[in-house]
Order: sequence, then structure tokens, then C-alpha cells
Amino acid sequence: MSSAVATSTLRAVLWDMDGTLLESETLWDIGMRELSLHLGGPMTDETRRATIGASSAFALQTVFASLDLVPDPDALVAAKSWLYGRMGELFAQGLPWRPGARRTLGAVRAAGLGSALVTNTDRALCEFALDTLGREHFDHSVCGDEVPAGKPDPAPYLRAAQLLGLDPAQCLAVEDSPTGAAAAEAAGCTVLVVPSLTDVPDSPRRVFRASLEGVTVADLHALHRPGAG
Repeated sequence: MSSAVATSTLRAVLWDMDGTLLESETLWDIGMRELSLHLGGPMTDETRRATIGASSAFALQTVFASLDLVPDPDALVAAKSWLYGRMGELFAQGLPWRPGARRTLGAVRAAGLGSALVTNTDRALCEFALDTLGREHFDHSVCGDEVPAGKPDPAPYLRAAQLLGLDPAQCLAVEDSPTGAAAAEAAGCTVLVVPSLTDVPDSPRRVFRASLEGVTVADLHALHRPGAG
């Protein structure tokens, strides 16, 4: 056993889903841009970047604001229904893994560490994804419609740690977006950032890898920085 593993306080890995484990942010890109057209106009790249990793409520508010639409509650509900219907179609066509994600996820499970999926995606779509990810890889899953506030609020990560019976400082969160990294950091987790569609700012509690390809459980222990910053 390496010295990093022997002395590590890491007890669980908390996984973001879209853009981290699965190459689904590209599908969200299709869905979000089609939603904008459905609501009245094309989506700018700036608006799209603002919605990456966001909760559905924030993303919809952002799209409405970009099109100068009144965020009437009924209109927001209708827009979400349209978006999730379209995303269900896209998810059903197949969800490719991000590089190295499948092997690292399996290695974490095999090593006996706790594991939870923590996503801003609602439960209905998350269930599609779990068919690809494999429910056996997770002790728990926390979805955007199951917490008081989605990322960047820390609530999803705090809930995951609570379900695992751990302090967030004992957890390493794996994220790809500024929104998700902010949520995990605010909860008290060390954050392993593997960017996908957008850059993520540096911070003392964040460590960076270009990919999960080749990342071992020993690496995760070594990357864990409880109490940093």
C-alpha cells in the first residue's frame, strides 16, 4: 500500500454526471439550443456557457432572460416539459462515456470507497443515465429535483455526504464545470476538476486533470486535500 493511501482520509468519491462521467453535455447543448429556438430565437454561446452545469430552474431563467421573455411560472413549466421530453429522446439514443470515466468509477467501487452520483439533472432523466452508468456503482444518487437548491448551491453535495454518513471533507468530488466545482467546494469537498466544455477557475480546494484516463484509486487518495484553503 502506498503511503498516500495509508495516510489518506478519503472515504468516498462524489461524481457529477453530465460532462464528467458521460459525454452528455454535448446532448444538452443540442437540447438547450433547440429549446431557445422553440421559444423564439437562437441561443448565443454566452448564454449556453451560463447554463452549463446549472440547475434546470437557473438554466430556464437564463434562457428566458436572453430572449426577453417574461418568466411566467406556467411558461417555465411548459418549457421544462418540452426540454426534458427532447432530452429523453436524446438520452435514449445512447450516452457515451467520458474518457477513463468507466474504469475509474469501477476502480473506486472495487477499492471499497463510498460512491454517490450528484447531478443537477432531474431524477426522470437521471434514471436513463443510470442504465448506462450501472446502479451498482453507487451507494446513492442525488438529483436536482431532490434538494432545496441545485448547484452552485452546496445542497446536493451536502445531501450526498449525509447519505453516506460522512463529512464532506472526507469526500472527493469529480466535476467538469464552474457551477459544479463551486457547489462541491462550498460543501467542503476537495474537487477534482476534469473540464469538458468550459474552463474552470483555479482555487486551493481544486485539483485538475485533463482526463480521467489512467487515474487510479491511489491517485485519488493523493489528490485529496482535506482542509486545503
